[in-house]
Amino acid sequence: MISQTLRDARRYEDAMAQNITPLERPEFHLSPKVGWMNDPNGFSYYKDKFHLFYQYYPYDSQWGPMHWGHAVSDDLLHWEYLPAAIAPDMPYDYVGCFSGSAITLPDGKQLFMYTSVRKEAQPDGGVRDIQTQSLAVGDGMDYEKDVRNPILTAEDMPENSSPFDFRDPKMWKCEDGTYRCVIVNDRADGTGGRILLYRSEDGFNWEFESVMLSNDGRFGKMWECPDFFALDGRQVLIVSPQFMRAEGLEFHNGNNSIYFTGDYDKETMTYTRGDARQVDYGMDFYAPQTVETTDGRRVMVAWLQSWDNFMTPEDMDWTGLMTLPRELHVEDDSLVQLPVREIENYYTGERSYENVTLENQSAELDGITGRSFDMTVEVKKEDLEGFSILLACDDENYTELYYNRYQELFTVDRTYSGLVRDVICSRSMKVANEKETIKFRIVMDKYTIEVFANDGKQAMTTLIYTDLKSQGIVFSSDGK
Repeated sequence: MISQTLRDARRYEDAMAQNITPLERPEFHLSPKVGWMNDPNGFSYYKDKFHLFYQYYPYDSQWGPMHWGHAVSDDLLHWEYLPAAIAPDMPYDYVGCFSGSAITLPDGKQLFMYTSVRKEAQPDGGVRDIQTQSLAVGDGMDYEKDVRNPILTAEDMPENSSPFDFRDPKMWKCEDGTYRCVIVNDRADGTGGRILLYRSEDGFNWEFESVMLSNDGRFGKMWECPDFFALDGRQVLIVSPQFMRAEGLEFHNGNNSIYFTGDYDKETMTYTRGDARQVDYGMDFYAPQTVETTDGRRVMVAWLQSWDNFMTPEDMDWTGLMTLPRELHVEDDSLVQLPVREIENYYTGERSYENVTLENQSAELDGITGRSFDMTVEVKKEDLEGFSILLACDDENYTELYYNRYQELFTVDRTYSGLVRDVICSRSMKVANEKETIKFRIVMDKYTIEVFANDGKQAMTTLIYTDLKSQGIVFSSDGK
């Protein structure tokens, strides 16, 4: 039965979505139906469609009590909105239905596990959010919460566990028909996040198995939004640490998304990790989640925004985007990311230039303009000192992509993108390249810039809200 809270949310989103025209939205990135969007949830393939749920507050373009928004797609690029899937309408989740995941059950139904949040008075007289895990079952449109909720509480955690930081379950089905789930948790003494592993025979009854990996304060404090999967002979673990300190260019202050490649021991139920690396070096990337497609690809999507940079213009009726879905591979223990191949089905208006020479000058190229494109630029380095591309450019505004050959640094700078707030504007990544040329693939979609360096070995994602009338693209070089 649909609660009045969910019914009200659905009615509101339908009414308010009529005020948002397609021209205001990106061409091929998912934005919320109305209001606020953050973490991707329940990314899955169900009933012949990709389903992407998301943290959602329909009533404002600021964060509020979390619902789950819902959209479906045939191709991962063009999305159809469905009614909000769940709402904070029960005593155990009235503060919010936080992040989670989805699997398909043997009977054909879809199962959610999500973090349910309520408030509880503490012995010191304060009030804290208590995080538990809950279930909902549905048919791809409507979902009913389990009468046994919450199904995982503080009693199901190991010793020295915080009931305030226990969230973001990611489930999967094993080859033997059983189920596993990783959930992030902080120690009660606040000394760092860790990955808890749970097991279930049926998807409904879960028991704690092991602390699969501990942070030990090495990478930020609390971890969020774990994902764990096998890929190209390695076990990949993705987490999003909070309160992290910068470490060279590899990690930045605040909220990061990092990955490990390593090995999982089924006997001890523990994970032996390799070095931590940044998933994306940009200013706007967090909480990635993956799905395995029917043709065996591992595809990742993330929230294309940052907790540390709220930039949405006041006159917009929505805020938050998802990244372009990316196909993943592991090469030399590094995660390689490229836009899903379905994007090639929508190419129109191809423009190609070869052997263009710039020597300490700037130039525009006929037909190379706009705010929605997939552009690959390959630059010969023989006499080059630095090379830049200005995007969303006019007489006053631009966002600069700059490569310094000698420092091997690639930098995105949105200082002059039309911002009126003092947010983070520049970030760099090391892009080493021993070849004669260096290659960047730049996918832009009105407000989004996603750069894939050297065939996806590194990625950098940035959000801009430059007026859509700013369409220019300018190339320039220091040296030849």
